[in-house]
Amino acid sequence: MNQHMRPEPVPFIDIAAQRRRLGKSIDEAVSRVLAHCQFINGPEVTALEAALAKFSGAKHVVSCASGTDALLMVLMAKKVGPGDAVLCPSFTFCATGEAVALTGAVPVFVDVDEATFNMDTGSLKRGIATARQRGLNPRAVIPVDLFGQSADHDAIAGIAEAEGLFVLDDAAQGFGASYKGRRLGTFGLATATSFFPAKPLGCFGDGGAIFTDDDELADTLRSIRVHGQGSDKYDNVRLGLTGRLDTMQAAVLIEKLKIFEDEIAARNAVAERYARGLGNLVTVPHLAAGCTSVWAQYTIRLPKGTDRDAFAADLKAQGVPTAIYYTKSMHQQTAYRDFPVAEGGLPASERLSDDVISLPMHAYLDEPTQERIIKAVRGALST
Repeated sequence: MNQHMRPEPVPFIDIAAQRRRLGKSIDEAVSRVLAHCQFINGPEVTALEAALAKFSGAKHVVSCASGTDALLMVLMAKKVGPGDAVLCPSFTFCATGEAVALTGAVPVFVDVDEATFNMDTGSLKRGIATARQRGLNPRAVIPVDLFGQSADHDAIAGIAEAEGLFVLDDAAQGFGASYKGRRLGTFGLATATSFFPAKPLGCFGDGGAIFTDDDELADTLRSIRVHGQGSDKYDNVRLGLTGRLDTMQAAVLIEKLKIFEDEIAARNAVAERYARGLGNLVTVPHLAAGCTSVWAQYTIRLPKGTDRDAFAADLKAQGVPTAIYYTKSMHQQTAYRDFPVAEGGLPASERLSDDVISLPMHAYLDEPTQERIIKAVRGALST
C-alpha cells in the first residue's frame, strides 16, 4: 500500500552544515583551550579581538558575553541613565530597547523605512523632539542594521551631530556588511554585535563584541566587563558587569572568522536566487544604494490580504520552515508599550509586523533545496 510520506524538513539555519565543514579545526581549537585551561581571558580572546579589528577596520575591539551586554556596556560607559532618552527603532529585537531601559534611561521608539526595514530619519527627528517635549535629555541614537543590511549611517550621523547625540550602532544582525565601502564597526562612537549561534558569525553559545576608535571608551569598556575593575582587581572604580567572552567561544570564533567572507558571498548568492525566483510574486528585500548585507534573515512581505498563518502552515506541511521577525514591534510589546514613540506614531513598523515572514537563509543552502523552497512559496500563494 502506498503511504503519503512527509517531505524531509529544510533547516531554517543550518549550523550543522557549517560544523561539518569546520569540524576538525574547531575540535583542535577547543582542545587547545582544554589543554591550557585558561577558560577566562585566555590567549584566544586577545587573538580574536585582534582578528576582528583587522576584519572591521576598527582600532579597538572589546569582546564580551553577549550582544545585549555590548549595548549595555557602551551606555554604562557613557553614563546614560535616569532623565536621559535614547532613540531606538521599534521594528527590531527587544535587546535594543532593553539595554536602554536597564540603565534607567528612556527608550524613545521611532519608525523604520518600509523598503529597508531600517531607521527612518524623519521619524528619528520627530522622536528627538518628542523626547524633549517630555522633559527628557536626548543622549544617543541606536540605529539597527536589521536582517543584515546597514542602516543609513551618514544621514543618522548628521542628525546626531546636529542634536548633540552620540551614535551606538547595533550591528547584532549586520556585522560583516558594509556601508559606502566601509565595513560595519567603524561608524558612530561604537558598534555592538552579537555572536549568538544563529547570527552570520556565531559561536557555540552566547558572545558579543564592541568596536570603537575611541581610546578612552575602550579602556572604560574593558573595566566595565570585569566588574568595573581598576588597576587592582579588588579596587573597583565603577559599577560593572561579569561581561567577559569565554575563551572557548573565542577559539570557535577564530576558526569561523577565517571562512566568514566566503560565507557572506554564499549568502548573497542565495539572496539573489530568492530575488529571481520570488521577485514577481512577493516584496523581496531591497538593498539601499551603497549598502551590502550579510542576510542574517531573508524577510519577504506577503501580498496584501494573504493569510500569513495559513501561508506558514502550508509551507510547514511541505517541510519548509518560516519565522516571523517580528510579530509585534517593540512599542506594541507588554514591557515597552508605556515608553514614548515619535510624534505621528509608527505606522510602518506596525504594517511590517503584520505582513513580514522570513524564509530559510544560510550559507549552505544549495540550489536544489532553494528551488524546492521557491516552488513551495509560489504554490502556497497560488492556492
